[in-house]
Amino acid sequence: MSQEPHGERRAVVVEDDEDIRSLIEFTLTTQGFVVRSVETGLDGVQQVRDFDPDLVTLDLGLPGIDGIETCRRIREITDAYVVMITARDDEIDRLLGLETGADDFISKPFSVRELKARINALFRRPRRGVGAAGPAPASAQAVVTAPVVPDHEVLEHGPLRVDVEGRRAFKAAEELALTRTEFDLLTELMRTPARVWTREALLRSVWGTDWASDTHLVEVHIGNLRRKLGEGAGQPKFIKTVRGVGYRMESWD
Repeated sequence: MSQEPHGERRAVVVEDDEDIRSLIEFTLTTQGFVVRSVETGLDGVQQVRDFDPDLVTLDLGLPGIDGIETCRRIREITDAYVVMITARDDEIDRLLGLETGADDFISKPFSVRELKARINALFRRPRRGVGAAGPAPASAQAVVTAPVVPDHEVLEHGPLRVDVEGRRAFKAAEELALTRTEFDLLTELMRTPARVWTREALLRSVWGTDWASDTHLVEVHIGNLRRKLGEGAGQPKFIKTVRGVGYRMESWD
């Protein structure tokens, strides 16, 4: 396997349509990425494991295992940004893709300008760096006891604690396995816990976009974050829905 210089951004393109694949490759190359492309989900998972990319673009309608299952497997081994691309404008597919860990979703046909804008918005968000490990496995979370060292920005809200620069989130002594998007959402909410964030404001702050049609991104990722915080029947809530407006942190005594 060839060795690319350190510091270059890497991308894996998983797309079975040759024309679309070439378009994405060209777009990413002009954005400075070193690109590897494959046609199937299984090959995509293997390339992610071997190449350690910063970005994965993933077609939903792949031969063999589909994009949903491919995304699920990719999320087990990396926290790279994942952009799902599909020809089907089906809300169920979009929600399923986001729930399995995708960071964004683009419907075909799309323009080079839109793809560039989406990717640039993702990379304006804080990162842990190239080759950062993915979320800690469940077996590791149970034994996390070390506190966050408060030598930089640390946010606290009840039993929640976020080490912003270290990009680690804890609930009491348990480290939470959050995706980049979930971590960024939690950080924004905890920085100003009394503020009611509209969905549009969160889109601008976390995703770097103000496309109103993308407010479903916020809703799905908030739902995923709530589950990982342990919210549910009979459990304390951390994120409050302000009906008709948006979200804020629940008051914590």
